[in-house]
Formats: sequence, structure tokens, C-alpha cells
Amino acid sequence: MELVIFDLDGVIVSTDQYHYEAWKALSDKHNLLFNYEMNHMLRGVSRGECLKIILDLNSRIVDSIEFAQMLEEKNNLYKEKLNQLTEKDILPGVPALLKDLKEHNIPVAIGSSSKNTPAILKGIGLSENFDVIVDGNSIINSKPDPEVFLKCAVKMNISPEKCVVIEDAKAGIDAALAADMYAIGVGEENLPGAHKMIKNLKNLSYKSILEDKVRTQYE
Repeated sequence: MELVIFDLDGVIVSTDQYHYEAWKALSDKHNLLFNYEMNHMLRGVSRGECLKIILDLNSRIVDSIEFAQMLEEKNNLYKEKLNQLTEKDILPGVPALLKDLKEHNIPVAIGSSSKNTPAILKGIGLSENFDVIVDGNSIINSKPDPEVFLKCAVKMNISPEKCVVIEDAKAGIDAALAADMYAIGVGEENLPGAHKMIKNLKNLSYKSILEDKVRTQYE
């Protein structure tokens, strides 16, 4: 293990409710049906793909200009809510795990599809804690495409098979597997394909990750 790559939303911090409220406000304005069940389908994918899903579920077709305008509306609504973020929004176990990995000289990265990654990290005070950040501003293909994770590995000059990905969404797990990386799933939901599932990062450590990764290789 030479690099640990963290997804951002749902792993480092949870902004799911902010996303939901922004999509809900946008949908209401444009007379689109949107609810929590539909919101669950948006986890781990890019903003553009999210809007496509909402429009498809509503059998609504819009032209490219209106599509771009709706994306901008949603992002503005979401960014307003991000101003509420503080260090208190960091999810359980994150600071301790980052500290533990640093003490063992393991570099850490952010691999996120979000274009708001810099603002989120700044809001929670973790902008300087990662060796490399690859987000929606620097990729062409969002998860489940492995591009975001492979770029993290390339930037650190580390082979994909020596990387560990921590993810909370199926699209992210699929991306990690496509990148030939060890995938740890986080949350209450079972994520098929994950090499290991945990409820949160509180009991995760350098030692436990390494032991589980080695054990998986020999199973």
C-alpha cells in the first residue's frame, strides 16, 4: 500500500442533504418530480449526469442551452449551502485516519467527481491535508470511469495495484475496481464488489487496511 485515495462527499464530509435541497429547489422551479428515492440514484456521479437522470425520470427533454442554465442554477443553490460547512462537518474517524497514515508516511489523495471540491475542503479546514487532489475540474469522465483514481496514481507516480480507494457509492467502487485498486466501501448500504465494507472510518487504520489488503490478495 503506497497511496490511499479518498472520495470526498460521503467519506470525508457529508453534503448529501445540501445536494438534495439544491436539486429539490431546482426541480420544483422547473416543475419536475424529485424526491429522496430519486436522489439516491444520483450518488457518486457528476452534476451533468445527475441532471440527465432527473430529466429522464420525468420524461423531459431540454435543449443544450436550458440544460447548461439548469446546471448553473443547481450549482449556485448548492454553493450557497456550502457556506455553512465547518470542521464540525468532518465525518467520524477522518482526522485520526489521516494522522495515522501520515505517521506511516502513506500519501493521501482526494478523488472526487465534484467541481466544488476546493470550496468543500476549505470549508472544513482540510485543504492542506492531501498530497494530491483530482476532482471534477480536472477529469473528462466521471465515475464509474476510473479516470479520477488513475490520475491520482499517475500524479503520485504509484502503480494502481498499490492504491487503496475509500468510497461510499457504487459508481466509485466500480471505478476503483476498473482501476485495479483495492476498494473499501463506507456506509450502511452494501456496495457489491467492495473488498471490505465499514460503517464509518472510526475503526480504520493503516494497520487494518494493510492487513485486510494483504489477506485479500491471498484468498
